[in-house]
Amino acid sequence: MAALLTTNLGATRLLGRGKVRDLYAVPCAGPSADQEALLLVATDRISAFDHVLATGIPGKGRILTQISLFWFDLLASLVPNHLITAEVSEFPASLQPYASQLEGRSMLVKQTKMFPVECVVRGYLTGSGWKEYQASSSVCGIPLPGGLLDGSRLPEPLYTPSTKGEVGTHDENISYAATEAAIGAADAAELKRLTLAIYQKAAAHAESRGLILADTKFEFGRTSEGIILADEVLTPDSSRFWEAASWKPGGAQPSFDKQFVRDYLEAIHWNKQAPAPELPAEVVERTQAKYLEAFRRLTGRDLNL
Repeated sequence: MAALLTTNLGATRLLGRGKVRDLYAVPCAGPSADQEALLLVATDRISAFDHVLATGIPGKGRILTQISLFWFDLLASLVPNHLITAEVSEFPASLQPYASQLEGRSMLVKQTKMFPVECVVRGYLTGSGWKEYQASSSVCGIPLPGGLLDGSRLPEPLYTPSTKGEVGTHDENISYAATEAAIGAADAAELKRLTLAIYQKAAAHAESRGLILADTKFEFGRTSEGIILADEVLTPDSSRFWEAASWKPGGAQPSFDKQFVRDYLEAIHWNKQAPAPELPAEVVERTQAKYLEAFRRLTGRDLNL
């Protein structure tokens, strides 16, 4: 199967293309027909080091969408979400000619005023957190006890919000006080509460499947009904999942994500400047297999691409 790198939905209004998702505005059906909904389409694009690569991972968009749908359902008792429907047959008639592009990889969602923060939660010391800890015994300015290792479980999950970086830029960590200044104390407190509650439930589910949820990030928005969970949720693109049975603090842990891609790009000494290189077939196949394994482990189901 070929990778879907970009979508074309005819006269449907394209709002933008992110690293992975194409975003469209579509008329609502039913009681909200005077408004527009959003259509999120997860392509098979893959990014690394803040660049979208020339090669996609076939079926990746379907895998990510189906993982998000699984979590939206599991977390519904904690927080409402932006999903209207993921059944293409229920999309407006104008989208039906494009069903082959949309099937399994798209969600019709509510228009939402998004909060300008990424809600990051860290349960384990890794990545940029480990680098900071080595220098200052802290993560995002939050002091931690001495003696922790790369991959250590933190004494308690840390809420470490960041800005939302545009395509090609980094997200930047910000203090909780900066979040309060940006969105108000009440909303900042609620986003922190929701983030930690979701992480606790998701980490427990992952543990029941033999996985560790090391860290993840969420995005929230506001509708007339209040704060809702939006965008992708707890996918290998937004989260670090580790194999619990092989977890051993003291070094980098194998992840259920695009690690094969990053390792290859480091091995060829790419300068991390555009244009991004193409990927060999072996890296594509191994990365696709890892995403599929994450889906099976998390959901207990198979996915036919």
